[in-house]
Amino acid sequence: MSDNDIGQLNLAALKVKDDQPVMKKPLNFALVERPLPPDCLPIDVWLTEGAQDPELMDVVDYLVNVRGVSWDWYNWHWSAAPGFRDRVILPFYHNGLTVGYTGRKIKDGKPKYLTDAQPGYVFNMDAQVRDKQFVIVTEGQFDAIAIDGVAVMHNEPNDTQCLRINALSREVIVVPDRDRAGAKMIAQAVKQGWSVSMPPWEDHVKDVADAVRCYGRLYTLSTILHYRQRGEINLHLLQRKLLNAKE
Repeated sequence: MSDNDIGQLNLAALKVKDDQPVMKKPLNFALVERPLPPDCLPIDVWLTEGAQDPELMDVVDYLVNVRGVSWDWYNWHWSAAPGFRDRVILPFYHNGLTVGYTGRKIKDGKPKYLTDAQPGYVFNMDAQVRDKQFVIVTEGQFDAIAIDGVAVMHNEPNDTQCLRINALSREVIVVPDRDRAGAKMIAQAVKQGWSVSMPPWEDHVKDVADAVRCYGRLYTLSTILHYRQRGEINLHLLQRKLLNAKE
């Protein structure tokens, strides 16, 4: 057999190998029930029972006056346990079960978040009712709460999170934070065929929560829908805009 024939056979063998389906390890969708921090109750319960703890009042002030959230947007919790007293607790829910939480510090200091999250969890999925035509994907939990969307809790959704979001079977609109890290969210949107929206909000508005606090929920939602884009070229232009953003 000539060298040319051998080369042709090698190329054919490589093509057959490449055409074989790649078997991926099954993704783990299971989420188990987990406890909240000790002495953790809904803030409404604390207030109804007449609790006047100064740190609880600081958390209430943070939610109402700093974050500008509505009391009925989420089931806000507070814990009287050491290490959690200066934090607002956001329980994580899945099919009605509590499967984790995050505790957001209300003052300067580290760690900013104390979080118990299971792999592949997407925040606020239980709020995505059947009649919605789209789902808005954000990075942070407060962003998701502000617009009634979901949060992946970082800037690179993993495969399981993407499958959970795609399983909703509706248009997915990613709204990244206005920083360089937000470019990673757009990269995943390109891969998944999702839309991306970056409305021309004012420079001081860095994320969805800022927009809702500045403009209100209805206007923020309308601008997200109006400025959503699809297509690899369009999304790469948005990504470049974030990569060139000042930190």
